[in-house]
Amino acid sequence: MLDSTALPKIDENQSSNSMLYLSQADLINLGADHSSPYIEAIKAGLVQHANGNFVQPLKPYLRWQGADHIADRIIAMPCYLGGDQPVAGIKWVGSRHHNPSKFNKPRASALLVLNDTDTNYPIAVMEGSLISGMRTAAITVVAAQYLARKEFSSVSCIGCGPIAYMQLVSMLQQFQSIKCIHLFDFNREAATSLAEEIMSQFDVEFVISDTAEGCVKEGDVVITCTTADKPYLEYSWLKKGCFLSNVSIMDVKKDVFLKVDKVVVDDWDQCNREKKVINQLVLDGKFSRDQLHAELGEIVSGKVKGRENDEEVILLNPMGMAIDDLICAQYFYHKAISLKLGTELPL
Repeated sequence: MLDSTALPKIDENQSSNSMLYLSQADLINLGADHSSPYIEAIKAGLVQHANGNFVQPLKPYLRWQGADHIADRIIAMPCYLGGDQPVAGIKWVGSRHHNPSKFNKPRASALLVLNDTDTNYPIAVMEGSLISGMRTAAITVVAAQYLARKEFSSVSCIGCGPIAYMQLVSMLQQFQSIKCIHLFDFNREAATSLAEEIMSQFDVEFVISDTAEGCVKEGDVVITCTTADKPYLEYSWLKKGCFLSNVSIMDVKKDVFLKVDKVVVDDWDQCNREKKVINQLVLDGKFSRDQLHAELGEIVSGKVKGRENDEEVILLNPMGMAIDDLICAQYFYHKAISLKLGTELPL
């Protein structure tokens, strides 16, 4: 488990009148494009969450006229995380659905700011989209360690953009049992391109499905990576023993939450809001905190059991927590200071 001894030491003489800037290139030089640094950091953050050693206000969504798609928003994600090396900060993540087609840019961008908890002064600002995507993938990996069947061999992924790439590469880096990946995307070229890119790095078979249903039915593990604003995924599509990581949140129909054997979330309060599917079920009087199996941190910390047999169908609904971003950003900040990487900016 990540603790203070796992973090590189910070130079106590670093100027209090400056902060460190880390670009995406800096982060890649620090290893932030590989899944391994994220796994233990995410586990440590989840344990802190289970122990209540955090402050994490509900994240506000900033939208204005002309924001016509569910992905058109800027989200502020503040957090304080305690422990031997406390950290505070915020992720500021903006997204526009038309960015790829209109501006030839990725859909989402992000900045991460870290603050010293003694002075509350900013100590670092860094590009956040890489960490954001990779920590999201790490959540699926960590959850799969506890919620997927042992030695699962097939993964189905709906949506074939940058998030899908990070999810699948992280899974392949951490699970050697994966033999076949099934893909579906309305844009078949996106699926083909994703398969070719990953096959250049890993010895794994890819099957591109003609329908979302056909894709999902093949997966021991199913991952949603879309920008869907309406649920479409049916319970009947899920094979016995399936683990479903509902990364893109809005894909799974309401009745799936009621029919699966276990529903797990990262944070109940974060999930039960903004008219997402769980929140709709709660407002309808059909779901509650008592019906939830667990928050993921409770499982990682050993307080609640994860998968208990090979027949269970388990659904993870990870809304995304600032804790995840902050603890990973803290790790790379400490490593950058230790290796003297990044750019010092005056305040």
